[in-house]
Amino acid sequence: MAEEAASQTFEGASAGASLTFPMQCSALRKNGHVVIKGRPCKIVDMSTSKTGKHGHAKVHLVAVDIFNGKKLEDLSPSTHNMDVPNITRTEYTLLNIDDGFLNLIDQNGTAKDDVKVPEGEIGDTIQTLFDDGKEVLVTVVAAMGEEHALAAKEAPQGGK
Repeated sequence: MAEEAASQTFEGASAGASLTFPMQCSALRKNGHVVIKGRPCKIVDMSTSKTGKHGHAKVHLVAVDIFNGKKLEDLSPSTHNMDVPNITRTEYTLLNIDDGFLNLIDQNGTAKDDVKVPEGEIGDTIQTLFDDGKEVLVTVVAAMGEEHALAAKEAPQGGK
């Protein structure tokens, strides 16, 4: 009985992996990522200001939400930790568009049917390429439990 419990296997590290990890404010960089007001963001501008002789240096962050494009700002002491989102980018091949959702498949043959067709220009591009009968590669970005299709392009044609 004890041997059975000792031989358990766990598939994949993502099951218990954290959505974010801490990083000291002074170690953050422009074009890096940070969590501001609970949203995963890309840092577009940052500046450090020295305060009085008893204060801490402060870091002013200006960032854009990676999913909805909204601009967010935060001011934090440079010695404090901030959360940085774990972000994964995966490229999928589009199989079909069904009721506002993309039917995707990755390079390993794993199907994915829970990504919505994005609003705006990217969604229009996906629909146009699909309607034209082209093979479409869709880049899906996942962070903090959210997934969105953030890019699409025509698949390169192999000259075999």
